[in-house]
Amino acid sequence: MLDMGMIHDVKKIISRLPKERQNLLFSATMPKEVMKLVNSILNNPVKVEVQPVSSTVEIISQGVYHVPKKNKKSLLTHLLKDESIKSVIVFSRTKHGANKIAKDLEKAGITAAAIHGNKSQNQRQLALNNFKEGNIRVLVATDIAARGIDIDELSHVINYDLPDVAETYVHRIGRTGRAGSSGIAITFCDEEEKGMFRNIEKLIGKSIPVLAEEEYEIIKPIVNVEHRGNNNSSNRSNKGNSKVNRKKTGNHREKRYIKNKPKNNK
Repeated sequence: MLDMGMIHDVKKIISRLPKERQNLLFSATMPKEVMKLVNSILNNPVKVEVQPVSSTVEIISQGVYHVPKKNKKSLLTHLLKDESIKSVIVFSRTKHGANKIAKDLEKAGITAAAIHGNKSQNQRQLALNNFKEGNIRVLVATDIAARGIDIDELSHVINYDLPDVAETYVHRIGRTGRAGSSGIAITFCDEEEKGMFRNIEKLIGKSIPVLAEEEYEIIKPIVNVEHRGNNNSSNRSNKGNSKVNRKKTGNHREKRYIKNKPKNNK
């Protein structure tokens, strides 16, 4: 919202307010841009947080492809040939990149539209409405769409580019896995982005499972599974990692990530 010019309206309003006043500022997230705004209009504020920015929803299956930058386009097109991916937001780091990704997908016969700060309000609203109504399958977005957009039953988020700020990863994948539904978050990481990727894993406090590019492994949603057998097998690993079951399906290998049953501390 600040990227689209709202900051100018905020500053104009503040300039017309009395110098002696009490301010309250509410924000769903606190990136650096918002913190600059906070420091410019608040005086020694008390900060209240509902939950830490590093938390991720457990029902979101996460995976990463370590893929060369030149192969990202073909990998994305390949994954989207899977018709079980009903709706997906693809995140690009730049506005130009978002336009290019959307154009490449359209050429491949995959309905897509880009949404970012250079688009007019009418263009953004049209793209978003078409996406929600199922007229287009892929919404390609910059981080302007990582916050504040609520889309029911969004099955997938794909990080085509890694964000510069690790916290943004949490906001991006938080577009899926909402209202109790499962979700899938896939990340493409090239050689230059490995430092950013390590920062993300450090922030969320867990390792993101690596997918093999050459086998194009497909992540499946977390499912509820009744655990059987002795308890030792389910208690061996409870550090945020997932149990993985693999099965061959044609030329593809499927990975099913199953949430481990918590330890019984009694």
